[in-house]
Amino acid sequence: MHHDTTTRRPVAEHAAAVAGLVGPALRRAAARRAVPAGLADLLAVAAGGAALAPRVLARDAVAAVDLPGFDNSQMDGYAVRAADLAGAAPSDPVPVPVAAPVPAGTQPSPLAPGTAAPVMTGAPVPAGADAVVKIEDADPPAFPAPGTTATVRFGAPVAPGTFVRRRGSDVVAGDVVLPAGTPLGPPQLGVLAAAGVVEVAVAEPPHVLLLSTGSELVAAGGRLGPAQVHDANGAALTAGLAQAGARATHRVVPDDPAALRAVLAEAPDDVALVVTSGGVSAGAYEVVRQTLTDAWFGHVAVQPGGPQGLGTIALGDPAVPRDVPLVAFPGNPVSAYVSFELFLRPVLAAATGSTPAHRPRGRAPLAEAIDSPEHLRQVRRARLDADGRVVMVGGPGSHLLAHLAAATLLVHVPPGVAHLDEGDDVDYWEIR
Repeated sequence: MHHDTTTRRPVAEHAAAVAGLVGPALRRAAARRAVPAGLADLLAVAAGGAALAPRVLARDAVAAVDLPGFDNSQMDGYAVRAADLAGAAPSDPVPVPVAAPVPAGTQPSPLAPGTAAPVMTGAPVPAGADAVVKIEDADPPAFPAPGTTATVRFGAPVAPGTFVRRRGSDVVAGDVVLPAGTPLGPPQLGVLAAAGVVEVAVAEPPHVLLLSTGSELVAAGGRLGPAQVHDANGAALTAGLAQAGARATHRVVPDDPAALRAVLAEAPDDVALVVTSGGVSAGAYEVVRQTLTDAWFGHVAVQPGGPQGLGTIALGDPAVPRDVPLVAFPGNPVSAYVSFELFLRPVLAAATGSTPAHRPRGRAPLAEAIDSPEHLRQVRRARLDADGRVVMVGGPGSHLLAHLAAATLLVHVPPGVAHLDEGDDVDYWEIR
């Protein structure tokens, strides 16, 4: 067992450790449990006005065609051979006969030397042409009527490649157009369609085994006995996991190592992550810390949420165990939820594409003075008032669950700051 009681791990260091362990495990689980999704079906959902369900690629999507699929014009203008205009000057423009125009969607004939073909934006550049002169730079600055004989004059040379979008300059057929782990939003669906992708492999929501530990706990809705409390963490974290794109199997586990081991042995075979609350401190009945002895347990320099655990544990049949990450939070409800926001939610959101990985952030002046432990990052609950000032909702205590429910912000007071006066600016995350 690794139990650090002498030092406090910085918040950023612990967040990086969680991301480094959980992120790759979620990607591996997604690749193993990928399901096919036809691009036409995804687009039909969007066309029907339904909101797209969060989808993340479980495997790389490979382009079937080049993008662009042919050399095409970036401008309305004239396709030319640059060598034909080498001697052009404002005082000595080069006259060039106008060839057949090239509308978008047509395959042009090769461009004869010494001619210029009207070409529209996105239309193919004729073979033999190596540059486009935009129509505004031609004389006259307008295309002749189709079917008429005309001459156009150019008063300046043009470099080869000017205003030509080369075939495959965006994506080459066979290239990875979107890597595994990419959330599928509107731009991603657009590039998949353009690249000729017919079907993609998408990840199923990661399955999390969520364990609320403590012999005092009764599941939400249950009848309380003497000295018992309802399990708030199971409700809050199940909802938080769902918002972050995961599905949870929740269990309440007493402070009994045998009971904890039994739940782990019976875990569904697709569980990709175990999250616990409670049982990680230095008390006499800390079932998670005392049972899962291969994990790291220690303190992070944050209030609330100091006691934390992180490691890899075995699930399923002890004879053929499956190793999955463990993220262990403290049991006080505010501590557990703040820990989720700081350490796990960003990793899950990035892996599932369900919501932005980072909460909206801001900075505003305090409506009141506050104190903070100088050696910790203090995370306080707050709201903005009508004047845009930060008003604390309740105190710093980790049991003030009703105040957390009333808050819309998590205010971050960094280490090294013991006091802030009214009017001092503070950083916050929006949690609604």
